[in-house]
Amino acid sequence: MRSAPSILHVDLDAFYASVEQLHKPSLRGKPVIVGGVGVRGVVSTASYEARVFGVHSALATGIARRRAPNAAYLIPRFGAYQAYSEVVMGLMHDLSPLVEPLSLDEAFLDIAHLFEPEDVATPEAGSRRAREIAGELRDRIKAATGLTASVGAASSKLVAKIASDAEKPDGLVVVRPGAEQEWLDPLPVRALWGVGPATAERLRKIGATTVAELRTLSRQELVAVLGASYGASLYAIARGMDDRDVSPDRELKSVSVEDTFAEDLLDPATVAAEMDRLVNRLGSRLRKAGRSGRTISIKVRGHDFTTVSRSETAVGPTDDPVVIRAAAHRMLPGAVAAATQAVPGVRLLGVGVSSLAEWAQLDLFAEAEAEAEAEMLDEDDLDPRLWSDDGEGGEGSEEGEAHNAGDADDAHNAGDADGAAVAEELPLDPAHIATPVHTVEGERSPRQFGPLPPGTRGAVESARADRRFLPGQDVEHDEHGPGWVQGSGLGRVTVRFESPWSGPGRIKTLRAEDEALRLVDSAVVARDALERAAAREAPS
Repeated sequence: MRSAPSILHVDLDAFYASVEQLHKPSLRGKPVIVGGVGVRGVVSTASYEARVFGVHSALATGIARRRAPNAAYLIPRFGAYQAYSEVVMGLMHDLSPLVEPLSLDEAFLDIAHLFEPEDVATPEAGSRRAREIAGELRDRIKAATGLTASVGAASSKLVAKIASDAEKPDGLVVVRPGAEQEWLDPLPVRALWGVGPATAERLRKIGATTVAELRTLSRQELVAVLGASYGASLYAIARGMDDRDVSPDRELKSVSVEDTFAEDLLDPATVAAEMDRLVNRLGSRLRKAGRSGRTISIKVRGHDFTTVSRSETAVGPTDDPVVIRAAAHRMLPGAVAAATQAVPGVRLLGVGVSSLAEWAQLDLFAEAEAEAEAEMLDEDDLDPRLWSDDGEGGEGSEEGEAHNAGDADDAHNAGDADGAAVAEELPLDPAHIATPVHTVEGERSPRQFGPLPPGTRGAVESARADRRFLPGQDVEHDEHGPGWVQGSGLGRVTVRFESPWSGPGRIKTLRAEDEALRLVDSAVVARDALERAAAREAPS
C-alpha cells in the first residue's frame, strides 16, 4: 500500500446518456435512456433524471418503458462516444504517462510523480495534493467536453475505484492513507468491486450486509460459500488489500461473441447453426487480435433467463474455428438442456476463448479434418457467387462485403446487449446502424485511448440504402439543417432539428424517402462539437 493517495480512478458520469444530452439540447435535464430500443432491448446507460424512476443499466427496456414512459429512448452512437473518450483519455495522458483504461469512460491514473517530498510528509498533506490534482483534472474534462467526471483517489486501485462511485455524479472522494479500512467498513457489500446482486444475497444469508460484517467471516467461510478463487479474493478485498500497479499494458484476458435472438430458437439444428455462425465470428476476432486460447466456453440463456455456461480446456492454445466448433458442439446439447429444462426456447447463445496466448499450437488433427472436408466438396457443389475473379471472397463470401457486418454484429453486443439477431441476408439490425462510424477496432491503440467498441464498417451506407431511421440517429436536411431522429414508421420520419451548439429545435415530420434527408456520421458531429468547445476555451 502506498503512503499517499496517488492512484486516481476517473469515471465519466452516465457517459452515453450525458453525451446524448450534450448533443440534443431539448433533452437536457430530462430522462434519457440509451440502449436497445426493441422488444428485447437492454438499457446500456440511463441519465440521472431517468434513474429517479428506477431505471438502471442492464434493465430490460420493456421494464424501463413501464417505469419511465416519458423518457427519451435512444440507440447508442458509439462514434460520438469514442470521440469524447479520445479527448478525455488524452487529458489523462497529459497528466500522467501511466494510464490504464478500463473502458471508453473510465481509467486508472498513477500520479505519484506529481507529489513532492513535502506532499507525502503526512497523510493529510498527501490527501490535499491528491484532491488538488484530481480537481484540476475534473475541471479540464468539463471545459474540454462539457461532461462531468467522478474521481476517487486512494493508495490502491481497489479503494480508488470504490471511492469514485461514492458521491456520483460529479464527485471527488479522497481516502486518506491509513484510513482505508475505516472508510470501507460502513459500506454495503454491493459497493465492493465484483459483488453483484446474487453474491450479495448469498452473503446476506450468512450475516454479511456491510464490509465490516464481511470482515468478521473467515477465509474458510467465504471459500465454502463462494468457492476457492472468489472467496479468497473477497477476503482480501474486504480488507482493502490491493498492491497492483497501474498498468497501461493491461493484458486482454478473453475474446467472446454472443447474440440474443428476436425469437426463441426451438429447433436443435437452428441452435447448432447459430453456434457455428458465432464460432466463425470468434475465429475472425481472434485472428485480428493475433491471439489464441486454451479454454473454450459457451453460454446458453433460456426463455426464462436461466443461463448456463460450460467450458473445456484444450492441450494447447488455438484460434482454429474447427477446433473451437468441435468443442462448442460437444458442450452445446447439455447446456441447452439445462437452460431450457423449465421452459423451452433459447434466447441467447455465446462462445468465447480465454487463457489467451500470442501463438497457436498447430493442431494436426484439426488440420487433417479441415483438409478432408475440403476434399469432399465437388466444384459443382460450390455457389459461383462465393468466388470473385481474383480468387478472393466475393459479395457472398465470409471475407466479402456481406460479412463486413460481422464488425457491426459486435457493436450490437456492446450497445444493445439484448437486441435482436438477424438473418444473414439482413446483416445490419437497428443496433448495428446505431454505430455509423468509419473507425474500426484496432485503428487506435488501446494503450492511448482505451478499449474501443467494435467497428461498424458499412453501417452508414447500408442505412442510407435501406432508408432506415432510428431514434437518436444524426441526420441532416438540405433545407432544415442538422437534427436527430425522434421516431419513424409508416414511411414517415420525425426529426427534431437542433445541434449540440444550438438551442432546443423545432420538430418536423418528413417522408422517409425524402432525398434531402440523410444520415450523418455521429463521430463527425461529435468532433465538430468538440472543436467548437475548444475554440470557445482558447484564449482570444
